[in-house]
Formats: sequence, structure tokens, C-alpha cells
Amino acid sequence: MTRPLDPVGSVKVKLGLLVAASVLVASIVATVGAAGGVPIWLSIPVTIALALAVTQLLASGMTSPLRQMTAAAARMARGDHSTRITDTSRDEIGELARAFNRMAADLEQVDRQRRDLIANVSHELRTPLTAMCALLENLADGVSEPDPATLRSALAQAERLSDLVADLLDLSRVDAGAVPLHVEPVVVGELLASAADEFQYGDRDVEVTVAVEPADLTVEADAARLRQLVANLVDNATRHSPAGGTVSIRARRVDDGWLLEVADEGPGVAPDSRARAFERFGTLAETEGGGGTGLGLAIARWVTDLHGGTIRFVDPEAGHAGARVHAVLPLTAPPTRDRAPVAAPKEIPVPDTSAPTPPSATPPPLPSMTDSLFGGLWPDRGEPGRPRLLAWAVGVGVLAGMALPFHDLGLGTFLVLMAAGLLLFAASPRRRRPFTIACAVLCTLLASTALIRDAEWIVILCLMAGGAIATMALTDARNVPGFVISAISWPLAGLRGIPWLGRTVRMLTGTGHGIAVVRTVLWSVLGLTIFAFLFMSADALFAEWFSGLVPDFGSADFAVQVFVAIAVGGIALAGTYLALNPPEVDTVRWESSPVAKRFEWLVPALVVDAVFVAFLVAQAAAIFGGRDYFERTTGLTYAEYVHQGFGQLTVATALTLFVVWAASRKASRETVADRTWLRVALGLLCVMTLLVVASALNRMALYQEAYGFTQLRLLVDVFEGWLGLLVLATIAAGWRLRGTWLPRFGLISGAVLLLGIAAINPDAWIADHNLDRYETTGKVDWYFLSQLSDDAVPTMESRLGSESECALTTDRRDDASWLEWNLGRSRAEALGVETDTLPDYATACPGQTDD
Repeated sequence: MTRPLDPVGSVKVKLGLLVAASVLVASIVATVGAAGGVPIWLSIPVTIALALAVTQLLASGMTSPLRQMTAAAARMARGDHSTRITDTSRDEIGELARAFNRMAADLEQVDRQRRDLIANVSHELRTPLTAMCALLENLADGVSEPDPATLRSALAQAERLSDLVADLLDLSRVDAGAVPLHVEPVVVGELLASAADEFQYGDRDVEVTVAVEPADLTVEADAARLRQLVANLVDNATRHSPAGGTVSIRARRVDDGWLLEVADEGPGVAPDSRARAFERFGTLAETEGGGGTGLGLAIARWVTDLHGGTIRFVDPEAGHAGARVHAVLPLTAPPTRDRAPVAAPKEIPVPDTSAPTPPSATPPPLPSMTDSLFGGLWPDRGEPGRPRLLAWAVGVGVLAGMALPFHDLGLGTFLVLMAAGLLLFAASPRRRRPFTIACAVLCTLLASTALIRDAEWIVILCLMAGGAIATMALTDARNVPGFVISAISWPLAGLRGIPWLGRTVRMLTGTGHGIAVVRTVLWSVLGLTIFAFLFMSADALFAEWFSGLVPDFGSADFAVQVFVAIAVGGIALAGTYLALNPPEVDTVRWESSPVAKRFEWLVPALVVDAVFVAFLVAQAAAIFGGRDYFERTTGLTYAEYVHQGFGQLTVATALTLFVVWAASRKASRETVADRTWLRVALGLLCVMTLLVVASALNRMALYQEAYGFTQLRLLVDVFEGWLGLLVLATIAAGWRLRGTWLPRFGLISGAVLLLGIAAINPDAWIADHNLDRYETTGKVDWYFLSQLSDDAVPTMESRLGSESECALTTDRRDDASWLEWNLGRSRAEALGVETDTLPDYATACPGQTDD
């Protein structure tokens, strides 16, 4: 498989081309965005994303040999030396890959030789040891008499063991190719009789017969090697012969030299297994019942090849069953010479490193380029490609490109959010869990605010909360660190999911690399552009049809739509990978051990309690002393006092939650006294914090009565109330000393409170309370009321008479699309209230204030 930059012969040149391509793509995209009037907050992320995509496409091919070598080195450390690296590149990395392949081949051969040496020695030692043990057992049990013949047989086995030990040096040179043959006259009949005699004391109930024609057949060969050959063939035959069976050894002269035949009465060897039987470890388990190490026949062929002969299985004689081996050997062995190791005939040859690795070589699985960044926290579990999910994400991007640009929040926004939400829900393996289903329902309700409310501020807050809830459901985050990791994991999923995207593209296209897709797209676009413009210039009817089907690529609107489609499609695709393979966010914890002494956490907590007590005493003095006492003491008006303190009290409430969290982590809980002090000190602090919350809410109420109601004041009022709710939850958790549920409760309760704000129609609520204040005090900010959304129009229209034109102004477009429909906007349009000009508030509208 070739890569786009493989023909380039220098890494430096490749890096230059990589930088040039990335800069070119970024320049083109940025120029198109600027010419199309794309906002910079949208243009910059899309430009960076596309430039990074090109960089990834080219850099992946450049670094893949290095990543292959990393994987191969890990496998070699585990003893697998069969891996080869793709070395089609012509640069320095390609040279390194070819050198790595040569090294891997050498190591594989050396490791095979080491293992084969151990196997050979073990196999050769087993036969004489077995025979000697059987003979000695017969002598010890009195079955056999220690006559000279028996002792000579035992001595022969001992001598054979000695010879095998002496041959260890020869065996160490077998695989190196240097094997000495000690050629001498060998009487075949005596050799075969001696070999057969070794098996008569074994535990196998098999008779071994010998026949030689002519009886005085003599050959020039290495007697020890021939004994090896016969012993291994007879050992294999007796192992697979039935009890009471016969193994026959025959030798006779033939035209090419002499023939050694060993036949048994076992199940035989199937024709398709005969060639494989002589391979190392190629046991006959499938055909003759198994047993052995699978080295005997391989050694037999090695000895045969050393003498310049051949060995093979042949069909049994007519009317007989079993296996039959023919070894044809010359009458005179060839002179000793260096030979390639023949004990492993199927050994993988060392590849020709001057040529690229053949296509049949399978490279190891590539570690991802992002594994070094995310491997521990966010491992790539090899999630298979999902072409349907990719197509779904692309569809979400296309829908967003058509529905979002140049349209207010409304039905189109809701459709895009539902399409994206269904995609994430379908991709998540946790979609059947009750918690995930509850989060999906909550996200749907938050997204539906775009259908109901025209007030963008509350809709946007609800959509942001929905995104946080969705992320928490996808990652199954349970603590504050998990929330933080989840928040950054969505944008990082666009980088972490590149390997999965590559697998998906390969499944979708059937290609081995994403460059094929790029080439296909480029050639298709080029062909479409050239021939479409030719035919449009040649035929007016075709030009009209084509213009109606294809958008105006040169228009600024189309550029914005493309950027939005890419951005939203990329976000949906990143969320899809986050759903398929979420990071292990719960593994990230703020580890903390309890302090050794109780006073280390208790004294600071009691100091904070004392400060809260002093503050509450001051509040009581201000309340019971009255405004005169307060203004005389502080020099501030009560309005200034209220306005000054609310923000600080809100911060104090939030900090109190942090103090409780920190103290609970440092406090020991081993004894009853430890737990009691923890509950009392922190419980008292939480109770006093609730009083601070009540004070802050009271100050905001007074401030709103004095200066009017606004969206920000309502929002911070609800925020302070939410902090009070968290304090109550903290008290409940502290009583049981178990608060793992608190982080999720805080996030979900905050989202529910936002839904509650949306449910009360906040702009209408604000308008209603400001009009109540106008009726009571005669003061109102008409300009502020005129800037409220269409949600407030029905309330103001029903309560204002002749003064309605002071508040009911709108910049509503006449060409609004159905994609912008929502309930608030529809109700305002149904009333038909519309004033395009702003009045002179100072003269035409009574009670105007600038609160």
C-alpha cells in the first residue's frame, strides 16, 4: 500500500510539503470565509480543523513506519519475530524500515535455531534413556539376568548417550550449515539389527523385523547419522503401531544406490499429510494418533539430505495397511560440505531487503498517532467503523447549514438539535440505562425552549445546559473532576476519533487509505465543474436546470452555510465518537488523605463559623436598628447598601461550598468523635450559609423594587437560590457522610431551574413586574421594555392602553422563514402589534427612568 508522499526521497522535503499543504488549505479556507462574510469565531475553528485534517492525512503516512516499528518492537519483546514493516517509502524512514526488516529476519532465524537445538537434544536423549531405564528396571526386578548380552545392550545405550552429548557441538553447527560426516564402511545388516535390538526392551508391544538384500550389503556413510535415521523412523513406526503389531525394516540395492524401508501396521498417513509430516513439529496427530514432539521425521530427513538422498512416504503394499517410508541413499556418501540447515525445511527465507516488502506481508496493527496523548485516560479500544453514523453526522451538518444561518432560533434549531441528539443517543452503548434515558428526556425539554420562547438569553442558557447534561450522560461522569474532563473531552474527541474515522472511511469506500477518497472527490468535483460549465454555456435550458439544482457557490450566503455545516457536522461527529468510546473520566480524582490531627481542619472551619456568626449579628442589628441607625452608622443609604452587598454574598455562598468540600476531604472519620465534630462544625456553617442566602435574596428583592426587574437580576436571583439548594443538599449528604450523588444533583438541578425560568416566560414575568412597579411608583424604563422579546408582547399589550406604543416596538422581519417559528413569536404576530419607530421617551412616555 503506497502513501501519497512515498516517492519523495527526503524527510525534510516531506515536512516542507506538509507545511505547504497545510498553509495552502488554511489560506484558501480563510480567504473564502473572509470573502463570504463568515464570522471570525466560526471561520477560525473551521480553518484550523481543515488544516489539521490535511496535516493528519499526510503525516499519518509519513510516520506509519515508525508506529509500525513501535508495535513490532513490542511484539519482538514478547518473542514474536515474524513482523515486517511496510518499507515502500524512499526516504530515511524507509531505509530505517528496511534495516528493521533485516534485523527482524536475522533475529527470527537465530531464535528458531535456538529453539530447534533444544528440541533436537531433548528428542535425541529420550530414546536411549527410555531403553536404558526399561533395561535397568528388568534387571532390578529380576526379569532379566545380568548376562554379557544384556550388559552390552545397556553399555550401548550409555555409549549412545555419550555420543549424543559429544554431538552437542555438532548440533550447534547444524543450523549454521557446517556438519561433518565421518564416512566409513557400514554393514547395513548389522546396523539395522543393532537399531532394532534397542526397541526390544521398551514398553511397546511391537515386534521389529529386519531384512537386508543382499545380506552383506555395505555402504560408505556416517554410521552414527544412519543410526539416527533408522532409530527415528523405527521409533515413529512403533509409536503408531497397534499392540502386537509388527514393524518391518528392509534394505536392498536399487539402481540409484540402496533403499531403506520402514513399514508399520498403524492407521497410515493420508496423502495430503505426507509432505507436512517431515516438517519440524509436523506430528502425525491427525493421521496416526499423535504423540512425540514432531522432530523425529524432520531429523530423519536432515540425515537423509546430509547423505545426498531422499525420503518420503509411499503407499502401503497391496492388501496391507499402515505407513511406509522409503529413504533412497547413495552407496557412497558425498564429501562433507557446508549445507543450509535442512532440519527446518519450511523455514521462512530471509527476505531480499533490496526490494520493498511484498504486498502479502501483513504489517502489525498501527498504534494511533494520538495514543501518546490520550492512551492512559482515553484508550482506543478498536471501535469498528460505523458508516451509518458517519452519514448521520454529515446529514446533521447539512441540515444545520440550511437551517441555522440567517435564521433566528426556532423550529430549525430544534430540528438540528433533535437530529444531533438522536445520533448521540443511538451511538451510546449506555442508551438503555435509566440515567441516560432521563438525561435524554431532560435534554429534549431544554432543546424545546427554542420552540417555545423568543427570549434568546434563556434559550441559549438552556441549550448550554443541555450540552453539559448530554456530555455527562455520554461519559457517565460522577464527580467534579469528571465534569471538567467531560467538558474538554468533546472538542478533543475530534482529534482522538481520527483512527475511528479512518476505519469508518475504509469500510465505506473499501480503500486502504483516506487518500483514495480525497482523489476520488477531487476528480469528481473537477469533472462536474468542467463539463457543467461547458454545457451551461452551450444550452440555456440546461443552465436554468443546473442553476436550480446547484446552489450559487460564489455567494456569501453559501460560504456561511458551508462553514456552519462543517462546524456542526464536525461537532456531531466528535460527539458520536465520544458516545462510542468515552474516556475513563472517573479514573481522574483529586486524591487527598485525611490530616493527622483533628485541629488542622477543625480550627479553620470554626474560624469561618465565627466570621459567619459576626456577620449574622450585624444583619440582625441592621434589621432591628432600623434604617436611621444603619445610615447613621455606615454613612450609606439603604439602596446603596443593598446594591453593594449582593454580589459579595453570592461569592461567599459559593466559597462556603468549597470550604465544606475541602474540610470534608481532610477530616478523619474513623472515630465517633471525628464524625460528630465533622457534622457539627460543617453543619453549623451550612445552616448559617442558608441565612446568608436568605439575606442575599432579600437584598435582591429590595433592589428590584427600587430599580426594577431585568433578565440579569432574575438570573442571579435564581442562581443564589440554586446555591441555597446545594447547601441544603450538602446538609443532607453531610448527615449521612456520603455525598457521591451531589455533583450530579447540582448539575441536574441547575438545568431544571433553567427549565423553570423558561416555563414562567421570563420576559413576560419581568414586564409584568415592571408594570406593577410602574402602577405603584409611576416609574418605568420604557426603552428596556421595548427591548424585551416577543414573549412579553401579549402581557404588555393586555396591560397597556394608550401607552402601548412606548413599549411595543419591534424589528420583526416580514420575510421570516418557517425555520424561525416558535410559540412566543407566533403569539406576538397573532396580536398584530408592530411599531417600527422608537418614540421620544422623555416627552411621549410618562415615568421614564434609566434604572
